[in-house]
Amino acid sequence: MSTTTLSWRGILRLSLVQTAIGAVVVLTTSTMNRIMVLELALPALLPGALVALHYAVQMCRPRMGHGSDLGGRRTPWIVGGMGLLAFGGVLAGCATSLMATHFTAGVVLAILGFLLLGLGAGAAGTSLLVLMAAIVEPRKRAPAATAMWTMMIAGFAVTGGIAGHFLDPYSPGRLVRVTCAVAALAFVLALTAIWGIERRHTGPAAARLAVTPQPTVRFFNAMAQVWKEPEARAFTIFIFFSMLAYSAQELMLEPFAGLVFGLTPGESTRLSGMQNGSVLVGMLLIGAAAGTVRGRQIVSLRVWTMAGCIASAAALMAIAVCGQGGSLAQFQLCVAALGVANGAFAISAIASMMELGGRGNNGRDGLRIGLWGAAQAVAFAFGGFSGALCVDVARALQITAASSYALVLAIQAGMFVIAAGFAAKVGRRHEPQDREALAAIPAAGVGQGG
Repeated sequence: MSTTTLSWRGILRLSLVQTAIGAVVVLTTSTMNRIMVLELALPALLPGALVALHYAVQMCRPRMGHGSDLGGRRTPWIVGGMGLLAFGGVLAGCATSLMATHFTAGVVLAILGFLLLGLGAGAAGTSLLVLMAAIVEPRKRAPAATAMWTMMIAGFAVTGGIAGHFLDPYSPGRLVRVTCAVAALAFVLALTAIWGIERRHTGPAAARLAVTPQPTVRFFNAMAQVWKEPEARAFTIFIFFSMLAYSAQELMLEPFAGLVFGLTPGESTRLSGMQNGSVLVGMLLIGAAAGTVRGRQIVSLRVWTMAGCIASAAALMAIAVCGQGGSLAQFQLCVAALGVANGAFAISAIASMMELGGRGNNGRDGLRIGLWGAAQAVAFAFGGFSGALCVDVARALQITAASSYALVLAIQAGMFVIAAGFAAKVGRRHEPQDREALAAIPAAGVGQGG
């Protein structure tokens, strides 16, 4: 069977896998976090360490990507990853309930559950991106990235609302039942979304020939080959610095708003909601602009990525300045601008990841995207911790609270500038070829099956 590209309907269908991943992840990293801290009165360090473990284990993403490269098919890794993710979610729910009566046994079970969560998210998420990159034509990659991210947020929102309804009044047994139901529904949704897509759009025999020119290459040798590629190395460093700044800022804004502007917990939560809404606006804007403007051969994803990073840095500096005498209205405007900039850079980066995955050594798509996913996971695991640590150190040096947060926000702005510098090194020499390839795409598109 010849290779065809994915229609818009197919892109939305495949994005449902991301919805399923988000549904399980939000229940374990958010809802169970709150239950451990409030209902069980456990130290906040425990759920924080479990979430960090879930990120740390995703260092295995390159190895998983390499495995899917050797096998020549992504569907088994997506289905298997979703199975691990669902099972890990169930174990995490059981562990949280068990902690109320058998704390040690509950913690041990939770460690196993969060390990499986990280492994499952890594396997499914990496192979999903590789599959998307293989069967989505270049002009649709930015909108496809927007669809995937939006569907993940939808998974967060829908699961949070429905699970929250059925969890009241809270009881350990109710938590286990709700977790089992969410995990089962998420697995079925992912299985339904992925079923048959890879077979129809990349024939198995052709896919194996395309992605396994050197099936006997060992992982560390393949990893060394990828790391020698200047673009892959620069993009890895870009992902780390940009996601480190992105994740660190999330834990900074609400405390900063409370300390400097006196916002109540409810008001700061609404501020966070406004920022997340602005992120979605930025994603949708770039998803539309990069799809149409790039199709007209005007602006590259590299430029969008750099612009998003620079705009994020400028917004963070503006927020830091607001803390030294600005008004609440100015602060809120800067937070909204930060959200739009974050959304713009995030979608550009994901679309660039899909575009760059197939460049360099042939047959290393999964390993390459897995490497970038690992860089993101490490940045997320380290980001919140490092930001909070910097604030504590600054305050220990007797710097005022407002100035401490402003200093950390300025450091995060610097990280975005560094990230923009590395983004500038990626994709420049390929842009003329990209424009020629886009010009060759028929106006009606190809492979409109979903």
